[in-house]
Amino acid sequence: MATDLIRYDLLVQDALRSVVRKVLADTARNGLIGEHHFNIAFKTQAPGVVAPAAIKSRFPDEMSIILQHEFWDLVVREDAFEVSLNFSRKPERLTVPFDSITGFTDPSVPFGFKLEPRVSEPASHAPAIVEQREPPRAPAKPAPAKPPPAEPAPSAKSSRSADKSAAPGGEAKVVSIDAFRKK
Repeated sequence: MATDLIRYDLLVQDALRSVVRKVLADTARNGLIGEHHFNIAFKTQAPGVVAPAAIKSRFPDEMSIILQHEFWDLVVREDAFEVSLNFSRKPERLTVPFDSITGFTDPSVPFGFKLEPRVSEPASHAPAIVEQREPPRAPAKPAPAKPPPAEPAPSAKSSRSADKSAAPGGEAKVVSIDAFRKK
């Protein structure tokens, strides 16, 4: 069997992240249009996620936010977005890297997809709490594009493939198209 040296799985994940980036950038510029609104799930302990300690302790692994009626100051950068939301009637600022996103839906249409977070280390090695930073006062230059990972990341599983493609030992099993053809 041939090895996927192009890494189509990572290209698709990057393309889906760019969909989120574009939709959020358009929303930051023009506001929400029509009935559109977004549910965004992300790993709270992923590198670069900035949230108040109370929120991180309440959602130690993953959380979802809704951008619909009450959100402010949406700022979209190349690698992350920042937004202010109310938590227990208190406005809080979040920074969410696109690499930490695990799901995106727009229930108004309906449209959505799941993503594999791109995390270099397991969450257990990440700090328990990341302190909230002040947002930059002046627009910063976008960060240069990230170089490809030194070694291939685990392949993303689609919701349809579930764990059927996993071989013993947690490695992904590649199945040829011939295995699905009727003989």
